[in-house]
Amino acid sequence: QVQLVESGGGLVQPGGSLRLSCAASGIRFSIFAMDWYRQTSGKPRELVAGISSGGSTNYADSVKGRFTISRDNAKNTMYLQMNSLKPEDTAVYYCNANLRTSVFSRTDYWGQGTQVTVSS
Repeated sequence: QVQLVESGGGLVQPGGSLRLSCAASGIRFSIFAMDWYRQTSGKPRELVAGISSGGSTNYADSVKGRFTISRDNAKNTMYLQMNSLKPEDTAVYYCNANLRTSVFSRTDYWGQGTQVTVSS
């Protein structure tokens, strides 16, 4: 079955760094687009960063210049390097794998999430 397992979350001081990982199994990883989302209590899940199967990247304005998304297809793993962390980056971070299967449909898989807390 499909599994996406996030790791690397934790508590960090403002200005610090964390590196999140998302290890995928049960899918042909290289053909999937991969995204990082985050969610705080009472708010909708928001897209943080994405990387296409071809390696193109996109970022939310709030993290541009601070976060870097990458993928290693040989290891079936996606990463999110987070630098200059701010308290407002505190959230549960989720890994998403998605594949458009037709003009009207898309297959999505989600990880269980990892907590990132930025606090002094």
